[in-house]
Amino acid sequence: MCYFFQVYLYGGHVTSWKDEDQELLFVSNKAIFKPPKAIRGGIPICFPQFSNFGHLEAHGFARNRTWTVDTDPPPFPVPFSSRAYIDLILKPTEEDLKIWPHSFEYRLRVALGPGGDLMLTSRIRNTSADGKSFSFTFAYHTYFSISDISEIRVEGLETLDYLDNLQDRARFTEQGDAIVFESELDRIYLGTPSKIAIIDHEKKRTFVVRKAGLPDAVVWNPWDKKSKAMSDFGDDEYKRMVCVEAAAIEKPITLKPGEEWTGKLELSAVPSSYYSGQLDPDRVIQDSVIPEDSIS
Repeated sequence: MCYFFQVYLYGGHVTSWKDEDQELLFVSNKAIFKPPKAIRGGIPICFPQFSNFGHLEAHGFARNRTWTVDTDPPPFPVPFSSRAYIDLILKPTEEDLKIWPHSFEYRLRVALGPGGDLMLTSRIRNTSADGKSFSFTFAYHTYFSISDISEIRVEGLETLDYLDNLQDRARFTEQGDAIVFESELDRIYLGTPSKIAIIDHEKKRTFVVRKAGLPDAVVWNPWDKKSKAMSDFGDDEYKRMVCVEAAAIEKPITLKPGEEWTGKLELSAVPSSYYSGQLDPDRVIQDSVIPEDSIS
């Protein structure tokens, strides 16, 4: 089976990942593909700030900037076998430096694995010449395409603490054996495993989210009321999407001059016989093409 992906230079934004039969990412029919609005759907990149965890606009500015193709990226620290990939780079503009006065290079590789897995690797380097460190929060704000939100279970986050964005980020512990959706949900799960499963009963399909360098995970669905309040989102589109976002939020990443951080995401779509109970913790890393020891 063949797989395909599409990336916009605007936002360094993956807008499509599909096989021969179906689209696997959700993009709103009302999405706006030009500044200053971020594209609603796909995989927006939240950098250097997630949500309102700071003084910048919500989710930072990387998703609202035009990236360029990186024609001479530095070598990857691990073997890389995919022939289907693209390298992008983002550097701050003078306007960016006025609102966030830190010099950086953000290199993004988007690739397809041999089995059609979608892989995103972010490498962010502090290029400051003034000796100053900087800190940031981050998320791959992934929108998955689903059959119906009522048919979805998210597994792998049970018993974990989370911050509830609908209750002023009060801290709770997940009590269920899986996350199901009956109303608006917006949570930041903390200290999450390197694999999370999104099970779609109707489509008999499971998305597997693998991640490295990203200890947190955001789970979000706006439900009906908030959907109607978003101009770039259809009133009923909440039924066909769910966001499960690999993130680094609770403990911001800090880079000294010359230091580089790597955050990796790998998405797979597998038959729905897969479930999080199969996530043998001793096999998580060796099953994945994302070795933890490659994180700097």
